[in-house]
Amino acid sequence: MNISLSILEIAVVLIGVALLLLDLWTPSSRKRLLGYLGAAALGIVFVGSFFLEVSPEPQTAFGGMFVQDRLALFFKQLFLLATIAVLLLSVEFASRVPSGISEFFTLTIFALSGMMFAASANHFVMVFVSLELVTITFYILTSFLKNRMSSLEAGVKYLILGALSSAFLVYGIALVYGVSGSMAFSEIAANSEVALTSNIFKIGMLFILAGLGFKIAAFPYQIWVPDVYQGAPTPATAFLAIGSKATGFVLILRVLHSAVPELALNWERLFMVIAAVTILYGNLCALPQRNLKRLLGYSSIANAGYLLLGIAALTPAGSTAILYYLGAYLFTTVTAFTIILLVSERAGTEDISSLAGLNERSPFLAFAMTLSMISLAGIPPLAGFFGKFLLVRAVVEQAASYSPYYLLAGVAVIGVAISIYYYFGVIRVIYWSKNPADLSVISPTTPIRLTIVVGIVGMLYLGILPDHVLKIAESAASSLKH
Repeated sequence: MNISLSILEIAVVLIGVALLLLDLWTPSSRKRLLGYLGAAALGIVFVGSFFLEVSPEPQTAFGGMFVQDRLALFFKQLFLLATIAVLLLSVEFASRVPSGISEFFTLTIFALSGMMFAASANHFVMVFVSLELVTITFYILTSFLKNRMSSLEAGVKYLILGALSSAFLVYGIALVYGVSGSMAFSEIAANSEVALTSNIFKIGMLFILAGLGFKIAAFPYQIWVPDVYQGAPTPATAFLAIGSKATGFVLILRVLHSAVPELALNWERLFMVIAAVTILYGNLCALPQRNLKRLLGYSSIANAGYLLLGIAALTPAGSTAILYYLGAYLFTTVTAFTIILLVSERAGTEDISSLAGLNERSPFLAFAMTLSMISLAGIPPLAGFFGKFLLVRAVVEQAASYSPYYLLAGVAVIGVAISIYYYFGVIRVIYWSKNPADLSVISPTTPIRLTIVVGIVGMLYLGILPDHVLKIAESAASSLKH
């Protein structure tokens, strides 16, 4: 069965179980330390992942349902980094949780294990099981603040719409299996003529993409995002923005390039339309927002649209751009949500006005938030700019053979122009607000300060010296069949 290929996933699950057991003997006053312990343990796993030998040829386990290759390892390292940051955020958030903070830590780690299994999914059963593990834990994380109606409302909305997306996914898998007689990606690809001749198979694939579209918040499956982002605890929101989106994209890449590559080529116009509408919808709806988490929710929808440019391109350059952009998005989003947590905790509100005077309260936090907004807006020389540049370039390269790609690139540029207005609106509040209500100094804890510094370094490094990470992304994308 070659179980050793799943050593990272096994380690993560054991860490989650260990935290549950340690919670039994940890006094209430010290339960916050379990978050630091979990982050440190995942840090060891992250460092250990670089010592894994990954064969140039994909290796499989569990009857071919699990595949280990460079693409899987890239996403697992991304998920580990994101979860370490979220655990550190959760420790800072613990004062708001009346009880059960250790369960919050554990659920976060179990969600990570589901994301890691999703990165190695090579079979639709593995796709469904890993996604459900991620989704069910998020149902609990989003509604974790039982004393807050907005958190409970977010959990219920995510539950109802998440169950609907799971139904789409299961029904689509059933149709695909009914026609092809298999749920293994390699076997479905071997019988690719079925994909091109059977309408039932195509309908099944549409349902599967609809289920995955919910995870990445692509139009028209994005309606849950603003309310859930606003109502969920801030660490859960950050994890949704990074983890859920990356999980959806790695599965879309796997399915399109490993299971139905020929069918994907015939659906380029569908991907182009979805990408364009998602970009415009997210950016236009973000313009009037005052709640910071809600604003970043619509921003997340727009960023899903930018990432879909790489899907629409259906080229190695497009896949590479997706991987690179997700890395840049990780550092940018973690930094932004960390600062939102720090500020909103003291102000008692997540309104954009809570950032007023931040440059006087903490020049360090003001500088970090400014960099995050500039990176999200796609302004050089930060990571967000180079990520968007790679995605747009992948689309323009395809325009030589199919001119509508020029229109898609134009929509992306318009989206960037629109986003500059609301991102720089945040910066304007930080530096040029008149008579801010609160000028008390904000002093982050050392772990939180370290998290922000890593985010700043990541944004600058990926923007100014992108070559090394770009080579890693290219190597990971080469695992896909284009």
